[in-house]
Amino acid sequence: MIKKYACQNGVRVVLENIPTVRSVAIGVWIGTGSRDEDKNNNGISHFLEHMFFKGTKKRSARDIAESFDSIGGQVNAFTSKEYTCYYAKVLDTHADFALDVLSDMFFNSAFVEEELKKEKNVVYEEIKMYEDTPDDIVHDVLSKAIYENHPLGYPILGTEETLATFNGDTLREYMHNHYIPENVVISVAGNITESFIHEIEKLFGSYSAGNHEKSTAQPNFHTNKIARKKDTEQAHLCLGYQGLPVGHDEMYNLILLNNILGGSMSSRLFQDVREDKGLAYSVFSYHSAFQDTGIVTLYGGTGANQLDVLFDTVQNTLSQLKREGITAKELNNSKEQLKGSLMLSLESTNSRMSRNGKNELLLGEHRTLDEIVEEIDKVSKDGVNEMAQTVFTDEFSVALISPEGELPKNL
Repeated sequence: MIKKYACQNGVRVVLENIPTVRSVAIGVWIGTGSRDEDKNNNGISHFLEHMFFKGTKKRSARDIAESFDSIGGQVNAFTSKEYTCYYAKVLDTHADFALDVLSDMFFNSAFVEEELKKEKNVVYEEIKMYEDTPDDIVHDVLSKAIYENHPLGYPILGTEETLATFNGDTLREYMHNHYIPENVVISVAGNITESFIHEIEKLFGSYSAGNHEKSTAQPNFHTNKIARKKDTEQAHLCLGYQGLPVGHDEMYNLILLNNILGGSMSSRLFQDVREDKGLAYSVFSYHSAFQDTGIVTLYGGTGANQLDVLFDTVQNTLSQLKREGITAKELNNSKEQLKGSLMLSLESTNSRMSRNGKNELLLGEHRTLDEIVEEIDKVSKDGVNEMAQTVFTDEFSVALISPEGELPKNL
């Protein structure tokens, strides 16, 4: 059973008691990410996430790391385009201690100049490492092609130029304006009782911050083609189509369509591109949902001399999908696959904490497993086929990273 609670300052708490486990996962979710940045401070959300681990007024960076190692726990964080999360997973007997350390990081990070310099260098190296993985960075290039100068097109890591400008004052100002109570969700899942909510209230329920208005600039979907030349062994190709925003009524139609197209080993892209023609080791599709838009991405990596064939094969797969529609077997298999992955994920306290935190932050509601299964079962062949016609049009963007940096001649 999921319990929801609102602290007096607006911080929301979501707690799910799972008495059959001995662990507790605690996540501090903040509704801010690279989308809330501008061209001058791009990367600050991610850099701030790093700096939370670099020491507080009473704990050094080593103390924070040893705090969790000494109790056999885990602590980590991540930043996305629309939210940031700091989380810990510990034995149920150490839940209070983990909450105390997370709150200390949240409220008392010191942002010491020496640590800032060191961590900037760490993030510089992270950017370089990312640049050395073209099969990852091509997805950022696609976002840039689709959203151009809108913040959704910015890289989450930022750039070396923007990172150089960050200091303690800019981090504190960003926190003051974006880490506001109504923008924060504390999600807890595991062997924990409702009384834990009172501990959260004590630590997070009385602080105040700025009155920042979230950006509501509507992102437009652009049809651009961007090719980058890079000394790689493969050509990495991404096609991007207009998707759906978070919470859309037809989301399950799209989820099942994506699964059938490129979400598994039995998917059409995997079978057509890899199994039948041997063109790629890695080929897949996925859907990214944001507050007011979404992207359906198709990716394939192949030798530069096979790029034209890869593009033709993908287009033929899409054409056949639109022309003939999906089969009853594909729909049934995809439904069972989706339900299975959902149920298996709920065996992890981390997954439950993450699911509840995102649902509260982005949707403000929590559906039961039975309600979700019912929604999945309601999806029809006609619904999926209509979605395919809506999504896979001639309006799409392309991103390519290859040794020649030249788009397919047949594109």
